Amino acid sequence: MTYYIVKYSGAFGFIKPWTAVRDGKTFSQQFLTASTVEGIEKKLFPETLLHPGITKIARYKLSYSSISVQQEVTQTRGWEYKKQQALMVRNRSILERGIMIEPLLHLAFLNLDDANRINDQHICLCRNEDILLPDPEVIPMTEEEFNLLDGFELRFGEADEGFLTGFNRFNNVVPMYGKLEISGNPVKNS
Repeated sequence: MTYYIVKYSGAFGFIKPWTAVRDGKTFSQQFLTASTVEGIEKKLFPETLLHPGITKIARYKLSYSSISVQQEVTQTRGWEYKKQQALMVRNRSILERGIMIEPLLHLAFLNLDDANRINDQHICLCRNEDILLPDPEVIPMTEEEFNLLDGFELRFGEADEGFLTGFNRFNNVVPMYGKLEISGNPVKNS
């Protein structure tokens, strides 16, 4: 089997784990869930918006160079009235986020036309500011060669070593499961 690989890279990225609501310190998830991959696919191929599921992206590998803990200021939803100052204020707090530095995402396609069609489109991991840009070259690769690429990959579906990865926002919020595969050295520490 031949895969056609489009390699995306960027300066930083944060994939918020579904278990992190407002934790004081949260590290980026190191893999993409099924709904994240489906969201990326629907951005790249708008014609798939009407059809649930992942139909174009066959596999992926995600790696990065390091994690940087950064602070983020958040505000509560509600307002508080400060009577003495006659002010309405929103309370703030500081959260720490472990951000991936220099994420590298390889997307594998079974169809060369699909890979060629997206090699000039940007994607976002989960937040709009986490922009990844493609290399213009599409790389043909066997499945065995792809398996040897450095990276984290969540293989979707229930498995003996699988775990709950969240709830699919594209499919009636059904539970998503997967088995994490780690190949090579996914954290480059350059």
